[in-house]
Amino acid sequence: MSFVLVERPRENVALVTLNRPERMNAMAFDVMIPFREALEAISNDTSVRAVVITGAGRGFCSGADQRSAGPIPHIEGLTRPSIALRSMELLDDVVLTLRRMHQPVIAAVNGAAIGGGLCLSLAADIRLAAPEAYFRAAGINNGLTASELGLSYLLPRAIGSSRAFEIMLTGRGVDADEAARIGLVSRIVAGDDLLDEAFDMAQRIAMFSRPGVELTKRTLWSSLDASSMAQHMNQEGLGQLMIRLMTDNFEEATLARKEKRDPAFRDTR
Repeated sequence: MSFVLVERPRENVALVTLNRPERMNAMAFDVMIPFREALEAISNDTSVRAVVITGAGRGFCSGADQRSAGPIPHIEGLTRPSIALRSMELLDDVVLTLRRMHQPVIAAVNGAAIGGGLCLSLAADIRLAAPEAYFRAAGINNGLTASELGLSYLLPRAIGSSRAFEIMLTGRGVDADEAARIGLVSRIVAGDDLLDEAFDMAQRIAMFSRPGVELTKRTLWSSLDASSMAQHMNQEGLGQLMIRLMTDNFEEATLARKEKRDPAFRDTR
Protein backbone atom coordinates (compact mmCIF):
# COMPACT_ATOMS: atom_id res chain seq x y z
CA MET A 1 0.00 0.00 0.00
CA SER A 2 1.26 3.44 -0.91
CA PHE A 3 1.62 5.77 2.06
CA VAL A 4 1.14 8.79 -0.23
CA LEU A 5 -1.70 9.12 -2.72
CA VAL A 6 -1.71 11.64 -5.56
CA GLU A 7 -5.00 12.35 -7.33
CA ARG A 8 -6.38 14.91 -9.78
CA PRO A 9 -9.90 15.60 -8.42
CA ARG A 10 -10.46 18.76 -10.48
CA GLU A 11 -8.91 20.32 -13.54
CA ASN A 12 -5.54 21.93 -12.69
CA VAL A 13 -5.76 20.70 -9.08
CA ALA A 14 -3.65 18.00 -7.40
CA LEU A 15 -4.63 16.30 -4.15
CA VAL A 16 -1.87 14.74 -2.05
CA THR A 17 -3.04 12.50 0.79
CA LEU A 18 -0.90 11.12 3.59
CA ASN A 19 -2.22 7.58 3.62
CA ARG A 20 -1.31 5.79 6.81
CA PRO A 21 -4.52 6.23 8.79
CA GLU A 22 -3.80 3.45 11.29
CA ARG A 23 -0.85 5.54 12.54
CA MET A 24 -2.64 8.90 12.16
CA ASN A 25 -0.34 9.59 9.18
CA ALA A 26 2.69 9.88 11.44
CA MET A 27 5.96 11.18 9.99
CA ALA A 28 7.85 7.93 9.52
CA PHE A 29 10.56 8.21 6.89
CA ASP A 30 8.81 5.74 4.57
CA VAL A 31 5.90 8.22 4.55
CA MET A 32 7.79 11.51 4.45
CA ILE A 33 10.31 10.65 1.73
CA PRO A 34 7.65 9.68 -0.85
CA PHE A 35 5.61 12.68 0.30
CA ARG A 36 8.53 15.01 -0.46
CA GLU A 37 9.13 13.29 -3.80
CA ALA A 38 5.46 13.65 -4.73
CA LEU A 39 5.54 17.36 -3.88
CA GLU A 40 8.66 17.90 -5.98
CA ALA A 41 7.07 16.13 -8.95
CA ILE A 42 3.85 18.13 -8.66
CA SER A 43 5.75 21.40 -8.34
CA ASN A 44 7.32 20.69 -11.74
CA ASP A 45 4.03 19.59 -13.33
CA THR A 46 2.87 22.59 -15.35
CA SER A 47 -0.67 21.20 -15.63
CA VAL A 48 -1.12 21.69 -11.87
CA ARG A 49 -2.09 25.20 -10.81
CA ALA A 50 -2.95 24.57 -7.12
CA VAL A 51 -2.34 21.79 -4.60
CA VAL A 52 -4.39 20.42 -1.71
CA ILE A 53 -2.81 18.29 1.01
CA THR A 54 -4.72 16.26 3.60
CA GLY A 55 -4.57 13.12 5.70
CA ALA A 56 -6.46 9.84 5.41
CA GLY A 57 -8.75 8.76 8.21
CA ARG A 58 -9.18 10.73 11.44
CA GLY A 59 -5.89 12.60 11.43
CA PHE A 60 -4.01 15.10 9.31
CA CYS A 61 -0.57 14.16 10.66
CA SER A 62 0.30 13.15 14.23
CA GLY A 63 3.97 14.08 14.07
CA ALA A 64 6.82 11.72 14.88
CA ASP A 65 6.00 8.02 14.69
CA GLN A 66 6.82 6.87 18.23
CA ARG A 67 6.47 3.20 17.32
CA SER A 68 8.77 3.01 14.30
CA ALA A 69 10.58 5.81 12.48
CA GLY A 70 10.96 3.69 9.36
CA PRO A 71 14.10 3.15 7.29
CA ILE A 72 16.46 6.10 6.88
CA PRO A 73 18.31 6.06 3.54
CA HIS A 74 22.04 6.61 3.03
CA ILE A 75 23.25 6.13 6.62
CA GLU A 76 25.55 3.12 6.17
CA GLY A 77 28.63 3.48 8.37
CA LEU A 78 27.37 6.59 10.17
CA THR A 79 27.27 7.00 13.95
CA ARG A 80 24.24 8.15 15.95
CA PRO A 81 25.07 11.90 15.83
CA SER A 82 25.44 11.83 12.04
CA ILE A 83 22.30 9.72 11.61
CA ALA A 84 20.39 12.21 13.74
CA LEU A 85 21.61 15.11 11.61
CA ARG A 86 20.69 13.35 8.35
CA SER A 87 17.28 12.44 9.77
CA MET A 88 16.48 16.01 10.74
CA GLU A 89 17.69 17.25 7.37
CA LEU A 90 15.29 14.88 5.59
CA LEU A 91 12.32 16.11 7.61
CA ASP A 92 13.35 19.76 7.34
CA ASP A 93 13.45 19.34 3.57
CA VAL A 94 9.79 18.24 3.52
CA VAL A 95 8.77 21.56 5.07
CA LEU A 96 11.08 23.52 2.78
CA THR A 97 9.74 21.65 -0.27
CA LEU A 98 6.20 22.70 0.65
CA ARG A 99 7.37 26.29 1.02
CA ARG A 100 9.09 26.46 -2.34
CA MET A 101 6.40 24.79 -4.47
CA HIS A 102 5.48 26.85 -7.51
CA GLN A 103 1.77 26.41 -6.84
CA PRO A 104 -0.22 27.62 -3.85
CA VAL A 105 -0.76 24.84 -1.30
CA ILE A 106 -3.99 24.48 0.68
CA ALA A 107 -3.89 22.28 3.79
CA ALA A 108 -7.25 20.62 4.40
CA VAL A 109 -6.75 19.77 8.07
CA ASN A 110 -9.22 16.99 8.74
CA GLY A 111 -8.07 16.01 12.24
CA ALA A 112 -5.07 16.04 14.53
CA ALA A 113 -2.09 18.14 13.41
CA ILE A 114 0.42 17.44 16.16
CA GLY A 115 4.12 18.29 16.39
CA GLY A 116 5.51 17.89 12.91
CA GLY A 117 1.94 17.74 11.59
CA LEU A 118 1.40 21.28 12.86
CA CYS A 119 4.61 22.26 11.07
CA LEU A 120 3.36 20.74 7.79
CA SER A 121 0.10 22.65 8.04
CA LEU A 122 1.97 25.91 8.70
CA ALA A 123 4.22 25.35 5.67
CA ALA A 124 1.11 25.38 3.48
CA ASP A 125 -0.05 28.73 2.15
CA ILE A 126 -3.69 28.40 3.29
CA ARG A 127 -5.26 26.25 5.98
CA LEU A 128 -8.87 25.06 6.16
CA ALA A 129 -10.00 23.01 9.14
CA ALA A 130 -12.71 20.48 9.81
CA PRO A 131 -14.50 20.90 13.17
CA GLU A 132 -12.56 17.83 14.38
CA ALA A 133 -9.18 19.41 13.66
CA TYR A 134 -6.86 20.30 16.49
CA PHE A 135 -3.29 21.46 16.74
CA ARG A 136 -0.52 20.91 19.27
CA ALA A 137 3.18 21.76 19.49
CA ALA A 138 3.93 18.44 21.16
CA GLY A 139 7.71 18.47 21.52
CA ILE A 140 7.56 20.17 24.92
CA ASN A 141 5.22 17.42 26.19
CA ASN A 142 7.79 14.81 25.22
CA GLY A 143 10.59 16.36 27.25
CA LEU A 144 12.11 18.01 24.18
CA THR A 145 11.81 21.51 22.77
CA ALA A 146 8.69 22.64 20.97
CA SER A 147 10.93 24.17 18.30
CA GLU A 148 11.23 21.86 15.29
CA LEU A 149 10.81 21.87 11.54
CA GLY A 150 10.47 25.64 11.38
CA LEU A 151 7.72 25.87 13.99
CA SER A 152 9.31 28.65 16.06
CA TYR A 153 9.65 30.63 12.79
CA LEU A 154 6.27 29.92 11.22
CA LEU A 155 3.88 29.96 14.19
CA PRO A 156 4.60 33.48 15.52
CA ARG A 157 4.34 34.83 12.00
CA ALA A 158 0.95 33.17 11.61
CA ILE A 159 -0.65 34.07 14.95
CA GLY A 160 1.65 36.56 16.70
CA SER A 161 4.44 36.06 19.18
CA SER A 162 2.50 36.02 22.47
CA ARG A 163 0.08 33.31 21.35
CA ALA A 164 2.93 31.32 19.77
CA PHE A 165 4.98 31.47 22.97
CA GLU A 166 2.02 30.34 25.04
CA ILE A 167 1.03 27.46 22.76
CA MET A 168 4.60 26.21 22.35
CA LEU A 169 5.60 26.53 26.02
CA THR A 170 2.46 24.97 27.49
CA GLY A 171 2.03 22.17 24.95
CA ARG A 172 -1.73 22.57 25.10
CA GLY A 173 -4.06 21.68 22.27
CA VAL A 174 -5.80 24.23 20.06
CA ASP A 175 -9.19 23.16 18.76
CA ALA A 176 -10.68 24.23 15.44
CA ASP A 177 -12.75 27.06 16.91
CA GLU A 178 -9.74 28.66 18.58
CA ALA A 179 -7.59 28.05 15.51
CA ALA A 180 -10.05 30.03 13.40
CA ARG A 181 -10.36 32.78 16.02
CA ILE A 182 -6.60 33.38 16.27
CA GLY A 183 -5.93 33.10 12.54
CA LEU A 184 -4.17 29.75 12.56
CA VAL A 185 -6.69 28.59 9.94
CA SER A 186 -8.73 30.63 7.48
CA ARG A 187 -12.03 29.03 8.42
CA ILE A 188 -13.79 25.90 9.61
CA VAL A 189 -15.59 23.75 7.05
CA ALA A 190 -17.87 20.81 7.83
CA GLY A 191 -15.88 17.59 7.52
CA ASP A 192 -17.88 16.19 4.61
CA ASP A 193 -17.39 19.43 2.69
CA LEU A 194 -13.75 20.09 3.58
CA LEU A 195 -12.11 18.73 0.45
CA ASP A 196 -14.72 20.17 -1.90
CA GLU A 197 -14.23 23.59 -0.31
CA ALA A 198 -10.46 23.23 -0.73
CA PHE A 199 -10.93 22.16 -4.36
CA ASP A 200 -13.25 25.12 -5.05
CA MET A 201 -10.64 27.48 -3.59
CA ALA A 202 -7.89 25.82 -5.61
CA GLN A 203 -9.88 26.16 -8.82
CA ARG A 204 -10.59 29.83 -8.12
CA ILE A 205 -6.85 30.43 -7.71
CA ALA A 206 -6.17 28.44 -10.89
CA MET A 207 -8.32 30.88 -12.89
CA PHE A 208 -5.83 33.69 -12.41
CA SER A 209 -2.54 34.45 -14.13
CA ARG A 210 0.08 31.77 -13.46
CA PRO A 211 2.97 34.22 -12.92
CA GLY A 212 0.60 36.51 -11.04
CA VAL A 213 -0.26 33.77 -8.57
CA GLU A 214 3.31 32.52 -8.27
CA LEU A 215 4.75 35.98 -7.68
CA THR A 216 2.04 36.74 -5.13
CA LYS A 217 2.97 33.59 -3.24
CA ARG A 218 6.67 34.41 -3.44
CA THR A 219 6.27 37.97 -2.21
CA LEU A 220 3.97 36.96 0.63
CA TRP A 221 6.56 34.48 1.91
CA SER A 222 9.49 36.82 1.30
CA SER A 223 7.72 39.54 3.27
CA LEU A 224 8.27 37.43 6.38
CA ASP A 225 12.03 37.75 5.87
CA ALA A 226 12.11 41.32 4.60
CA SER A 227 14.62 43.59 6.31
CA SER A 228 12.60 46.69 5.52
CA MET A 229 9.24 47.65 4.06
CA ALA A 230 10.91 49.80 1.40
CA GLN A 231 13.05 46.92 0.16
CA HIS A 232 10.06 44.60 0.06
CA MET A 233 7.97 47.16 -1.82
CA ASN A 234 10.72 47.30 -4.42
CA GLN A 235 10.47 43.53 -4.89
CA GLU A 236 6.68 43.73 -5.12
CA GLY A 237 6.90 46.49 -7.71
CA LEU A 238 9.32 44.62 -9.94
CA GLY A 239 7.02 41.60 -10.06
CA GLN A 240 3.99 43.75 -10.80
CA LEU A 241 5.78 45.64 -13.56
CA MET A 242 7.06 42.43 -15.14
CA ILE A 243 3.57 41.03 -15.61
CA ARG A 244 2.03 44.39 -16.56
CA LEU A 245 4.59 45.06 -19.29
CA MET A 246 5.11 41.51 -20.58
CA THR A 247 1.50 40.30 -20.77
CA ASP A 248 -1.89 41.60 -21.88
CA ASN A 249 -3.51 40.31 -18.67
CA PHE A 250 -4.57 43.76 -17.46
CA GLU A 251 -6.22 44.60 -20.77
CA GLU A 252 -7.96 41.21 -20.78
CA ALA A 253 -9.28 41.73 -17.24
CA THR A 254 -10.63 45.15 -18.19
CA LEU A 255 -12.30 43.81 -21.34
CA ALA A 256 -13.76 40.80 -19.50
CA ARG A 257 -15.40 43.06 -16.90
CA LYS A 258 -16.85 45.19 -19.68
CA GLU A 259 -18.19 42.07 -21.46
CA LYS A 260 -19.43 40.53 -18.17
CA ARG A 261 -17.44 37.30 -18.53
CA ASP A 262 -14.57 35.55 -16.79
CA PRO A 263 -11.14 36.67 -18.01
CA ALA A 264 -8.93 34.25 -19.93
CA PHE A 265 -5.40 35.14 -18.96
CA ARG A 266 -2.78 34.16 -21.54
CA ASP A 267 0.23 35.39 -19.54
CA THR A 268 1.77 36.72 -22.75
CA ARG A 269 1.32 39.43 -25.36
